[in-house]
Amino acid sequence: MNPLPEDMENILTGSQSSHASVRDIHSINPTQLMARIESYEGREKKGISDVRRTFCLFVTFDLLFVTLLWIIELNVNGGIENTLEREVVQYDYYSSYFDIFLLAVFRFKVLILAYAVCRLRHWWAIALTTAVTSAFLLAKVILSKLFSQGAFGYVLPIISFILAWIETWFLDFKVLPQEAEEENRLLIVQDASERAALIPGGLSDGQFYSPPESEAGSENDAEEKQDSEKPLLEL
Repeated sequence: MNPLPEDMENILTGSQSSHASVRDIHSINPTQLMARIESYEGREKKGISDVRRTFCLFVTFDLLFVTLLWIIELNVNGGIENTLEREVVQYDYYSSYFDIFLLAVFRFKVLILAYAVCRLRHWWAIALTTAVTSAFLLAKVILSKLFSQGAFGYVLPIISFILAWIETWFLDFKVLPQEAEEENRLLIVQDASERAALIPGGLSDGQFYSPPESEAGSENDAEEKQDSEKPLLEL
């Protein structure tokens, strides 16, 4: 029943925010604006943000850590040469760890290609690697005989599963939001600098002055003197 007051409040709020933005533009220091723009442009020139570089390092750590665990497993189960021949040349899905290593290589290649080389800003690549990793590991744990081969039957699948989901969380909640926020800040600063450039000159401290005192008081005194002199002239 009362749509008009709400509309009026929205209009007043929008007008107040616009007036506030205009006041902010008046108070902008061009030197600070240029410094901010140069800092953001310097980040863009680096080609890759710091948080994205950290993500790529973590993806590399994923591959190296899984590779290290697989090499340790090869040594534990009868030496590298014999076990490598048994798991690679005579590959068996139900007992080999070689496919878990290949899964780590798959994640590394796809994620580095997508987010380091192509610099994607979407989650579809990480969603693909995490979905493939999760489905493959779940199927392998259910169907294979890894649990009968000692501790590595538990460690390698669990570590691979956890690392894949940590990569997903880090990209979705750290890399992409932070880069979007930095891009928005750059656009806001550039827009503010363009608006400030449209304002001719700028206001210096010397331009703020008080107008001279009005002479209204003196005019009133003159009128009162004239009124007091009129009776004397009539006499």
